[in-house]
Amino acid sequence: MKNWIIVLCTVFIVFVGVSIPVYAEEGNDSDKKTDSLNLASKAKSAFLLEQDTGTILYDKNAHEKLPPASMTKIMTLLLIMEALDNGKIQLDEKIRISENAASMGGSQIFLEAGEEMTVNDLLKGVAIASGNDASVALAERIAGSEEAFVKKMNEKVKELGLKDTKFQNPTGLPADDHYSTAYDMAIIAQHLLKYENITEYTSKYEDYLRKGQDNEFWLVNTNKLVKFYPGVDGLKTGYTNEAKYCLTATAKKNDMRVIAVVMGADSPKVRNSIVSNMLDYSFQHFETTNLYKKGAQVAKLNLLKAKESDIKIVASQPISTVHKKGEKAEKFTTSIELNESISLPLKKGEQVGTIFVKNGDKILSKTPLVVEKKAEPASIFTLFNRTLQKIAKYN
Repeated sequence: MKNWIIVLCTVFIVFVGVSIPVYAEEGNDSDKKTDSLNLASKAKSAFLLEQDTGTILYDKNAHEKLPPASMTKIMTLLLIMEALDNGKIQLDEKIRISENAASMGGSQIFLEAGEEMTVNDLLKGVAIASGNDASVALAERIAGSEEAFVKKMNEKVKELGLKDTKFQNPTGLPADDHYSTAYDMAIIAQHLLKYENITEYTSKYEDYLRKGQDNEFWLVNTNKLVKFYPGVDGLKTGYTNEAKYCLTATAKKNDMRVIAVVMGADSPKVRNSIVSNMLDYSFQHFETTNLYKKGAQVAKLNLLKAKESDIKIVASQPISTVHKKGEKAEKFTTSIELNESISLPLKKGEQVGTIFVKNGDKILSKTPLVVEKKAEPASIFTLFNRTLQKIAKYN
């Protein structure tokens, strides 16, 4: 294994912060320290997370099970983006709208049964206008039926290791035994934001569907902070009588992206004020140090039986540390662990290892490492030539 990898690890100097592994853990000390801040006194629960490291910046009742309303669509969007990424659907593909999708109540883009609309426009309808009809139309296309899509949603919940979420539909319309938490919604949002182009949709304040046609429809973002808070570019609002006003928002400033979740506020004004205060707090008191950008080379694989023997290993996402502004500097190290078994062929983006950032023995973050491009087995002729070259080298 040792001759397979050239490790590019270095000791870095950073500020000691409150970093924890990329997927936020329960019971972090930072939860307890920030309770006294009282940032969300007028909400049932709230949670504030730094995106790259998963550092918890604020927590109020973050594991309380509550109805998420249309924030449910964060999971719907995650499965849509996954389907786009793996080629199951295409942005320019036209979907024929079913009677079931067209019958959805609540917020909608007024699709008609039998109408055809592109995946791209339906995605706008979900991300900007929170269209229940658009959500179901995409769900049916991806999974075959709304019920099958809901099954995928709950399978994804388990895959992400979330314990307090259960979905009954892809829209967030009221349903028995449909619940989530501020913590779980933040983690789902964290995974959605790995698809960086999602904010091209969620950041738009307004757009149009069927432009220039008689049934032209004006989309207006339900998340007003994308217009009124600098740096906010998503993600999803929610409201029902039971859930009250909810919002999962994300904002980026000076290379630091945070996710703020509020559940159970009494009005849109209160909800937006709480989220704004949480974002203010994060950007005023914390900052990040970037170690690797997404796609940056971290190491190199030397697979003797591969068509191209030297294969770049890159960061699957940005790798950073978080620290409070003004803290004293300390040392930390990075280390790499390869998967025990790496076999050909390898797909582009396939995970082959993990990079750990540590302060002494404490793990600050862990991030998947992936191959930059696909790696295929070498032909017998190529292997024969390599053998001859080695023989010639040592003679």
